[in-house]
Amino acid sequence: MLVIFLRAIFLYILVLVVMRFMGKREISQLQPFELVISIMIADLATTPMSDTGTPILYGIIPILGLLMMHIIISVINLKSIKVREIICGKPRILMFRGKIDEKAMIKENFTINELQERLRVNGIFNLEDVEYAILETSGQITVIPKPNKRGTTPEDFGIEPEYVGISYDLVVDGKVMTDNLVKLGKDYKWLAKQTEKFHMRPEDALVVVISGNGSIFCQRKMKKGEA
Repeated sequence: MLVIFLRAIFLYILVLVVMRFMGKREISQLQPFELVISIMIADLATTPMSDTGTPILYGIIPILGLLMMHIIISVINLKSIKVREIICGKPRILMFRGKIDEKAMIKENFTINELQERLRVNGIFNLEDVEYAILETSGQITVIPKPNKRGTTPEDFGIEPEYVGISYDLVVDGKVMTDNLVKLGKDYKWLAKQTEKFHMRPEDALVVVISGNGSIFCQRKMKKGEA
């Protein structure tokens, strides 16, 4: 039992590392070759994990081989547009200027009901509101509504909003994010002065975040015994 337990932990860590090397895409955004490799890696890890009669190398070597294949294919994809189209396919326009392209729907084995479902996921509830619907290589649908159905922006009113940068975590669970302080050109003393305004030290904070406009959000961690 202990051997199975240890093999499971080792293979779990190996698969986790391999998937980390494969990138940060969500499952719904995986390209076909990435999805196939992910499924095969999971399958390869299962047998040596549960069967102690199978050498663990029988799982490790194929998994590393698939990782190498993924890296090679990814590099080729970056270098060649033609190979990329063969492996990943090309986006296809399912709706063009408000009209459904039946030929494109048939080629992609897409039904009207599926199209309507994907449009609802994008917040579109009427086909007549769609100017373009594009099926991406990941399987997701990109929707461009008709001009009169699009949300208004400040630009539509001739307004130019002030620039707002991104927020940075300065403290998370009492741990100071030193790298972010360096990016901002700040140090621990500056951070301590900011948290002092909230009557606490940085280490006492659950989270401290500085927004793009320089405002600080700070919340104290719960003390032991507090409900």
